[in-house]
Amino acid sequence: MSTTAETGHVTGTADKDYNIIWFVENCLSNALRLESYVQDAERAEDAELAGFFRRAQQESQKGAEQGKQLLAHRITS
Repeated sequence: MSTTAETGHVTGTADKDYNIIWFVENCLSNALRLESYVQDAERAEDAELAGFFRRAQQESQKGAEQGKQLLAHRITS
């Protein structure tokens, strides 16, 4: 890795903190996207696929929640 990589000097947010923020945002975005996939599967009366997408959505929600907790802990410490 290059020593000239952005480490928070430009953004004001250290990479490790930015990475948590990015992860949470992407988990939440994924959960929203998966809702439309669930609805598509339900309209097609494909319960197996709807269940698959629901489980994936729950994992994305779980990841977002864990990331938010981690970020909150680091901000308040």
